[in-house]
Formats: sequence, C-alpha cells, structure tokens
Amino acid sequence: MESVVSHTRKVVDVDPYTGGEVVRHEKVWNFAIADISLLAFGTSFPQISLATIDAIRNIGSLYAGGLGPGTLVGSAAFDLFPIHAVCVVVPKVGELKKIADIGVWLVELFWSFWAYIWLYIILEVWTPNVITLWEALLTVLQYGLLLTHAYAQDKQWPYFSLPIPRSERPEDWVPAEPVACKLDSGLCDEYSEILHVGEDENRDVVDIFSIHSETRNGVDSVYQQVSGIDESPESSNKKYQEKMVSQDHPFFTLWRQQFVDAVKLESTESRKLNNIYLRLARIFWQLLLAPWRLLFAFVPPYNIAHGWVAFIGSLIFISAIAYIVTQLTDLISCVTGINPYVIAFTALAAGTSWPDLVASKIAAERQLTADSAIANITCSNSVNIYVGIGVPWLIDTAYNYFVHNEPLRIENAAGLSFSLLVFFATSVGCIAVLVIRRLTLGAELGGPKLWAWITFVFFMLLWITFVVLSSLKVSGII
Repeated sequence: MESVVSHTRKVVDVDPYTGGEVVRHEKVWNFAIADISLLAFGTSFPQISLATIDAIRNIGSLYAGGLGPGTLVGSAAFDLFPIHAVCVVVPKVGELKKIADIGVWLVELFWSFWAYIWLYIILEVWTPNVITLWEALLTVLQYGLLLTHAYAQDKQWPYFSLPIPRSERPEDWVPAEPVACKLDSGLCDEYSEILHVGEDENRDVVDIFSIHSETRNGVDSVYQQVSGIDESPESSNKKYQEKMVSQDHPFFTLWRQQFVDAVKLESTESRKLNNIYLRLARIFWQLLLAPWRLLFAFVPPYNIAHGWVAFIGSLIFISAIAYIVTQLTDLISCVTGINPYVIAFTALAAGTSWPDLVASKIAAERQLTADSAIANITCSNSVNIYVGIGVPWLIDTAYNYFVHNEPLRIENAAGLSFSLLVFFATSVGCIAVLVIRRLTLGAELGGPKLWAWITFVFFMLLWITFVVLSSLKVSGII
C-alpha cells in the first residue's frame, strides 16, 4: 500500500512571469480514493474471495449459500468493535490522533451505515427473502457512488460536499523514514527499500558504528564504517547485505531476503532478553508463523511496478487460502452440527478480518492522523456489502435469471436480518463513543491510558453482544 500510494508523476508547468518551465512531482493517488479502494478492498479481500467462492460453488442452486453473507456481516462487527478497540490503545500513552478530514469520514460513515440499511431493505422490505438481479446490480453500483462521493468531498466540490473545514493532513501517506545511507552511485536512493527489508537491529548497527564524512564535492555526505570494531553477527550480516546490493540485481536481492526473514526465528532484540521463558515463547510464536511467512515470501517484492505486482500477487495467495478455509468450514459444520452462520459470525469473521486489524493497527501507529486507521474500518464495512455480497449475489442471480428465470432465495433470511438490526444498534453506541472522545479529548484515538482502556473494554463488550445475540437467533434459541 505504501509503495503504491507513494507513486508520483512528473508535471511540467510554465511560469507566467518568466516563461520558464517549472518541474514538480505530484501524487498519483488521492488519499480518500486510496483508503476506500486499495486499503479497504485489499484488507477485505479474504471476505470477498470467500463469499465469491461460496457463490460459485452454489451456482445453479435457487438458494444462496449462507457462509458468505454471514461472514461479511460478522466481519463488519469485528471491524467496527475489536479493531476500533485496538486502534484506540495503540498510540503511545498520552498521544492523541484525530481525524483530519471529518467531511470525508462522515461521507464514508454514511455509506457504511446505508450499506446495512440497504441490505435489510432488500431482505425484508422490498422483496422479502429473495434477491433479484436488479437488486444485486444496484448493490454493486453503489460502490461507485461511494468512491465518487468521497472524492467530491475530498476535493470540496460545490453542491456535492459538506461545508466542513478540515485540518492539515500530512503530504505523505505515512511519515517519511530516514534513509540509512547514501551512496555516490545513487543506488541507495533508487533502491532504498533494500536497506529496510531486514530486521531493525541491522539499521541500528549503521546508526551506532558509523560516522559522517563529506564527498569530493563537499556537498553530499555518506556513511563510512568505523575501523577496529568487532564483527558481530549483525554487522557481518549488514556487510553481506551491502555486498549483495552492489553485486546482485536489487530485485533478486530483495526476494532472497524475504525468504531469509521468513525462516528467521529469533531477532537480536529477543536474544537480548534475560527471561529464557519469554525468549522461548517468542521463538514458538515465530515457529507457528514460519510456514505462512515462507508461503508469502513467494510474492514478488513490493518495489516492482510501484508495488502493484506484490499487491495483486498477495490477493491471489489470499484467494487460495480462502478456498481452503471454505472447504474446512463445511467439514467442521458437517461434523459438529454447528450452524454455518454461527461459524461465519465468529471464527471466519475474526480470521478473515485479520488483515483489516493489521492494516488499521499499522496506520494508527505510523500515521500522524487517525484518517486511514478509521477509514479502513468504515470503508471495509462498505466494501463488504457493495462488493463482498453484491458481486457473489450478482453472479448467482444472473445465472438464475437467464437459466431458470427465477430470483435467488435466501435461506434463514430472518436470522441475517436480525443480525443486521443488532449490528446497527450496537454500532450507534460505538460511533457515539468516538464522537464523545473527539469532543472531550480532542481526538478519536489515543489519550490517557485509563480512558483508552475503558473504551477498549466497551467496544469489546459491544462485539460480544452482537456475536451472542446473532448466534442465538440463527440457531433458533431466541
């Protein structure tokens, strides 16, 4: 995401006074569109691919599968409550991060709420218990309306935007990180990512055991290694990486480093720990992650084609995992007798929403504002309905319409509608707390530790309420 959004293009303007050319570089991606399309769509792709696979498996059937819609509604609740809870406590103690562009957030929030109101209308009001081709098509088209409305608000189009002033937003999508070195050949400037692919301790070696000296022209400074320093494993590794940079193609260097990092079970930071049990716990956790890290190491590095190859490659890998998860879920439901909706609301929703959690957590940690962290949550909920449910239903309804001339019927539509009502009621409480935090503390995320953790507990209670009530309803207990 950072690599894609940081892409710039060269623009040449003519100075009206001197007539000379003025060259400037402007961002290709708009912040609001990037949050809604790339960030929200990318992190919601596990749910989208799972629902699409479920729809393709059920194609030709007059009844839609319950796995996809249940997962997407449950994922919406996980996005809104637990992820908000994590983002509130992630900033440093006392640090406040607020939404800079309230207007865009209100637009995103409106379309997020409207998505679930719309879903309830087509399930219970318009055509109860069935979905027609035109309802599915309208659901998908509303995603385009969301993008257009958010862009209009960001650009402050008259008659199409709310007249709400916005705070100054950073120029970069994330704060710029200092570059570890600068080489005369310019290789470090062009492929600065190479020096950031390793562990943090490798960068620390450069910062501590290096000095500045001036180049021949007396302008640019470079790092020189201080002589007489013991070669630790970390410094040797650093020297080896620099040697690879100079002798090998950066593309293959980065890709090779991904596999090295994937199988690394212990970092320098964990080796410095005095508690052997804590070190073993960290090693055990890295051992559990190693197969997945090794699998996704096959995704090409993100410095190719401004990150698009890595972005698309990751989505393909996610789709394959979603297919496996779909098959396992069917087996679990068959063996245990648990309602598929209950599995979708709980395990599947939490599992497929993990990328949303990671993306919002990173945004809450690294960005100067709360815009992307919160926008990812609200936009992911919109994408879940407009794309995650709209596209699978469009596939099934189109087939049924042209082959059987029948609409798509929804099994246990009453349980799904009840879950929508519970979600809507609990989400009002969540948004109310964010508004209260903005009015009292001046920001949605961070703040005093006590109040941050109180907010965390409240959001988690809202999520538990949704899961319990929805599960009891679809199981026929209430």
